[in-house]
Amino acid sequence: MLGRVCVWLCLAVVCGSGAFGGAVMGAEPEFRLLWPAGAPGAMGSADADKPGFWVYPAGAGANGAAVVICPGGGYAIHATDHEGVQPAKYFNSIGVTAFVLRYRLSPYRHPIPLGDAQRALRYVRAHAGEFGVDPQRVGIMGFSASGHLTSTAVTHFDAGRADASDPIERQSSRPSFGVLGYPVVSFVADYAHRGSAKNLLGEGATEDQLQSLSNDQHVTKETPPVFLFHTSEDTGVPPQNSLAFYAACHKAGVPAELHVYQQGPHGVGLAFEHPALQNWIGAVGVWLRQNALLATGERQQVQGQVLKNGQPLAWGTVALKPVQGNQPTGWGLVRGGKFVIAKSGGVLPGEYDVVVTDMGAVAPGPTVDGAKLLSGAQRVTVHTGENSLELKFAE
Repeated sequence: MLGRVCVWLCLAVVCGSGAFGGAVMGAEPEFRLLWPAGAPGAMGSADADKPGFWVYPAGAGANGAAVVICPGGGYAIHATDHEGVQPAKYFNSIGVTAFVLRYRLSPYRHPIPLGDAQRALRYVRAHAGEFGVDPQRVGIMGFSASGHLTSTAVTHFDAGRADASDPIERQSSRPSFGVLGYPVVSFVADYAHRGSAKNLLGEGATEDQLQSLSNDQHVTKETPPVFLFHTSEDTGVPPQNSLAFYAACHKAGVPAELHVYQQGPHGVGLAFEHPALQNWIGAVGVWLRQNALLATGERQQVQGQVLKNGQPLAWGTVALKPVQGNQPTGWGLVRGGKFVIAKSGGVLPGEYDVVVTDMGAVAPGPTVDGAKLLSGAQRVTVHTGENSLELKFAE
């Protein structure tokens, strides 16, 4: 009897509130058709023939960033809850407006799903004022097969057609960023997911078709920044997919971050309550902030010197922590009193609190008893243009 009471109590708690502070079952989200007059290539008039998205506004905390979330399912089904709505709620919690996409599935073939994803990106940009988003900060996210769709979207895009009669089609389909969760990437490697390839291309796909959608082969310097995560235990879609895409990004000079966790099968979603794996979605939030995607402005290089008791700090770190929380933190290594925070990892114009850590020296024996924060926190203002700081600390 006690066990039954505990089960009902737990169910009441889970059903009463969402993981990120919102109700699990609240007001019905608005659904928008991507083509209200009918989608091109539609085979019928059922919901499955009508691509669109559910709108999840960020509300009062909105920072202008947006993401189109594509639920996975092998190009055969939509895992809309754990690979759509639940990530959308997380994004809302960090001020990002989310759009959960219903794209067309098998028997629809390529390029229909890609066209639906591209239309969603264009639609959000065309209605940026209405949604309260910055058209320069609209990304895309997907899992498993929709991770393949996302990898296709970040490697196959266009600037829009300036002469299009439909104003939505004048918008760019290039995502501002991509988030790929345990994605299918290759259709030709020995670890390829054959089911996704079959559902997207049909039986008897040619080698050229398979190569054209093996997206690690199509990364260029124009590919937007990418975040990937996977698990080593994923046998459905092995982590080699993410490794290959990351390697291609690194080779092309595309900003990319890869997290591979030891534990977890395929399809973990947000991996609630797993002590390690659940952290991946929070890492996405940090990555977005550190890539200046949660705030507006141009990144600036900051350089300078750090003096301790009038002498150059031998070895340490310097961090510029934003007073306005959505801006990236600048971070650099201090060597011989000098530091440089390059523009690629720089900060936006604004106010920052400076935190310096003394890490001792590079020497054959210990010189300090552990790392030490230097006292006397300083606030600095970063301007557009040259920023050279002289930071002085005394003990």
